Amino acid sequence: MPNQAPARALEPDIVSRLARFFPEATPVRIPIKLSRTQSRDNGNGNSNSNGNGDLTAHEHANENVFFQNTIIEFGTPHEVLFVLDRPLQFADRVLVESNDGSLHAEAFVVAVQYHLDRTAVAVRFLKHVPNWIVKS
Repeated sequence: MPNQAPARALEPDIVSRLARFFPEATPVRIPIKLSRTQSRDNGNGNSNSNGNGDLTAHEHANENVFFQNTIIEFGTPHEVLFVLDRPLQFADRVLVESNDGSLHAEAFVVAVQYHLDRTAVAVRFLKHVPNWIVKS
């Protein structure tokens, strides 16, 4: 569709504006599947567990909800930056999974820039992800 081509062409530019706040950011193009991670806190300070801290099979199956496919445009050893057509908010938790399975990590939103119909997002990994990005 001709009216969508300019918006798609501007995606790296939208994310590059956010990347200025991340001096270690390196341009990459990695397709990912993004899932929203459900909170394990049931509202009264207790996690949904079977008593020993483990999630039951039913709860584990409902832990992540598919959100959107996108492309990581910039990355650091600790963060990834991408654009979405759905909003995320500061501190939202997500699961980042590369299509080839080499990246599978939980992260939380540390920066958001809203644009007309797109949202540039930076998420930081909850745990160290070794060698996911190699800078030469």
